[in-house]
Amino acid sequence: MILRWGFVLALLFSGCALADVPLELDGAIVQGGIVVGRTDPAATVRFGEAELPVSEDGYFVFGLTRNFQSPLQLSLALGDETLDRTFEVASREYNIQYVDGVPQETVTPPPEVLERIQREGAIKREARAPVSARTDFAKEFIWPLTGRISGTYGSQRVYNGSPGNPHLGVDVAQPAGTPIVAPAAGTVTLAEPDMYFEGGLIFLDHGHGMIDVFMHLSEVLVEVGQTVEQGEVIGLVGAGGRATGPHLDWRMYVMGARVDPSNLVGPMPEDEPETDGTETGVGDQ
Repeated sequence: MILRWGFVLALLFSGCALADVPLELDGAIVQGGIVVGRTDPAATVRFGEAELPVSEDGYFVFGLTRNFQSPLQLSLALGDETLDRTFEVASREYNIQYVDGVPQETVTPPPEVLERIQREGAIKREARAPVSARTDFAKEFIWPLTGRISGTYGSQRVYNGSPGNPHLGVDVAQPAGTPIVAPAAGTVTLAEPDMYFEGGLIFLDHGHGMIDVFMHLSEVLVEVGQTVEQGEVIGLVGAGGRATGPHLDWRMYVMGARVDPSNLVGPMPEDEPETDGTETGVGDQ
């Protein structure tokens, strides 16, 4: 069953040879958005120039980057027939956050750690490269941690007075040692206890190029290759790497696009206010 969280588009091709082939798109067509679709399993689906994997049940997924510009171009081909569709992508406004107290060596890494950063970058790229046949991306997601949101997707950050890259995750502040759970079932592709920027770091594969990222953990409780179920504890909140306090930085890739994972879960279950980012961090994956 396709989820309906946010905007929903249910399209039925008409007036052409594909009139009996349905295409459903569920999700927010907005910068940073995640869209899950379903169509005929025999169809070929293209998002822009990229061909998307389609499951045996007809599911596929794509993501929109922080600065994605309209139009969104989607095409479906079945046999010799092709139908193209375009959609307008809603733009977002992003906040500027001033974050002080970050360890200066993580803002401007000293030369002696550059080799480590490059080595860890290669590990992360390899861990998010596979595109598996799992279809957990089409199921319901839950928050991996509930609490006070201390950082939002897309915000521009200034670290210790130095402008940094946009923050491409959602920060949830909780005390160190608080359990973090899998938001959906998946397979662990990376489980590192001490990365330079991220501290404890986990990648969780939900299929078709959707990779969850969990950063700044004090403990990593899973291993590479392990399959976990929704709600299973995978790690504990920490403040490792580039961070100013204990929190979870939750991020997500969809076929390489860095998207806003909060689009999958809706508002924070607890009535917690957003803050100015005093307990926050960022990693360079």
